[in-house]
This record gives sequence, C-alpha cells and structure tokens, in this order.
Amino acid sequence: MSSLEIAVFLQFFLGLVAAVNPVGVMPVFVSLTGHMTPEEKNKTAVTANLAVAIILIVSLLAGQMLLDMFSISLDSFRVAGGLLLLSIAFSMMSGKLGEDKQNKQEKSEYISKEQIGVVPLAMPLMAGPGAISSTIVYGAKYPTTMDTMGIIATISLFCLCTWGLFRSAPLIVKFCGQTGINVITRIMGLILGALGIQFIAEGLKHLLPGLA
Repeated sequence: MSSLEIAVFLQFFLGLVAAVNPVGVMPVFVSLTGHMTPEEKNKTAVTANLAVAIILIVSLLAGQMLLDMFSISLDSFRVAGGLLLLSIAFSMMSGKLGEDKQNKQEKSEYISKEQIGVVPLAMPLMAGPGAISSTIVYGAKYPTTMDTMGIIATISLFCLCTWGLFRSAPLIVKFCGQTGINVITRIMGLILGALGIQFIAEGLKHLLPGLA
C-alpha cells in the first residue's frame, strides 16, 4: 500500500470523524441508555456501530450505481455533498448539536422504538447525510477493488473506535463536561466545513473548467 493510498484513507477517516462527530453524540448515547444495565448499554453500542458500518458500506457499494441511475455526474454530487457538509458544519459551529440531522418528528418517533441503537443513534444521528455523501464521493473517486476494500476497512476501523468511545462514554462526558464537548463539536464543524469546501472546489473545477 503506497503512502498516497494511506493518506487518502486517513483523510476519509478524519472526514468521517468530523461528519459523524462521535464525541458530540456521546451525551445523547448516555441520556438514552441511562436506564440500561451495562450489558444492555454495550449491546446498544454494538448495534449502533454495526448499523453505521452497514449503512456506509451499502452507500459505498451502491453509490455509483445510484448516480448512474439518475444520470448524476460525480462532480455535481461533489458540489451538492459539499454544500450539505457546509450546512452541517455551520450548525455544529453554532452549537446546534443534532438539529441538522434529526428533526422534531424523528425525535418523537424514536421514543416508541425499542431498538434505539438503530434509531436514532445509527440513523440519523451518526450515519447521517453528511457521512453518507462523503462515503459516496470517496467511493466514486477511488473505484478500484483495492481502494474499495481499503475504504471498507477504514469504515470498520472507524466504527470500532466509535464503539470504544461509547463504552467509555459516561467517563468521557463527566471528564469533558458539556463545555468541553461543545468545544470539540465546534472544532469538528470547522474541519467538516473545510472538507465541504474541498468537495465544492473539486466539483466546480471540472464542471466549470474556465474558473480554474
């Protein structure tokens, strides 16, 4: 594996960290699982991250097919995905945690669900539109079998790390406090915004070559 491929996978991993913002989701996880036993909390954490992995891998494998089905070019999707990432980034930097990923109707619907690991944790809080669009863009940009396997491995590693964070979520939330989590969320929003700008710039460079 070349250093260039490692850099691509690292960039994708950091993009997922910014898009999903697992540290920002941890307080939600703690509040939703506060009544559970340690075994149930662990099961919920496993379910949530397994669902995220499945959602992102399916998006990776089927993303190009969907683009072809609707005759959407990769560059157009890059611009749209970049604008979406920017929207989420602005919400994160303004401190509106989760409001960009989960509306009021979705928030009320999950109360009746027994499996909160899938709804709302995995979808829409973690594997939201930002993470899905980022995965599709990288999958379409690097379509070889080796690249696809590398991206799948990166998604799996990301979900494993997020599971570890959720396992220690009560301690981390207690240590950081709400202020610390808000600071981290804003930093992740800044990184996500930069990633969105990069997507838009790459898309416009090919859609409007006269601007380059």
